[in-house]
Amino acid sequence: MVTKEEFYQALTNRHGIENQKKFDDATVAICGLGGLGSNIAICLARVGLGKLILIDFDTVDVTNLHRQQYKFNQVGTPKTDALKENLLEINPFIKIETHQVKLTEENTPSLIKDADVICEAFDKPECKAMLADIVFTNYPDKYLVSSSGMAGFGSANEIVTKKITSRFFISGDGVSDVNSGIGLISSRVMACAAHEAHMALRILMGETQP
Repeated sequence: MVTKEEFYQALTNRHGIENQKKFDDATVAICGLGGLGSNIAICLARVGLGKLILIDFDTVDVTNLHRQQYKFNQVGTPKTDALKENLLEINPFIKIETHQVKLTEENTPSLIKDADVICEAFDKPECKAMLADIVFTNYPDKYLVSSSGMAGFGSANEIVTKKITSRFFISGDGVSDVNSGIGLISSRVMACAAHEAHMALRILMGETQP
């Protein structure tokens, strides 16, 4: 059985003492646990992040399995519960706070207040805009990493992360909308999720350029 000390020593050997401490001390909120959010969570759990706040109202559906980090036997399970279970199999030492709710203007500020970085992982533009407005209005010192454009079979090299303001970043190609009739493909969604997760890690390290 691998001990906590052995697990974190293995991470420290790869990330460095200073970086690993920053990750271990950090909290990241993920708003939406679909193709983006579930993959972002996997990336952050693997690097030894201290705490994740997972927020989603939905349950796992069979149509999610081709791009989201859930298993066949988890269909019908709340995404918050299923993802927490999967993450703890990867990193049993990570702290995970779950909220099976739909984010609103009223409840969002209290749910994300403890996060150092907020990762937006919604499908709908109006939900993205709502979260951005809440973060900028209530928490101007927090960082928001968002997404725009990851659908279809286009080149994954078109997915990039751009710095919009000093505390706002957007990952994606900026073009391929999930509402434009273009299907979501696991590999391209995962590429965008990896961009978001990596930007969150760079922010935690004190790096503010994509």
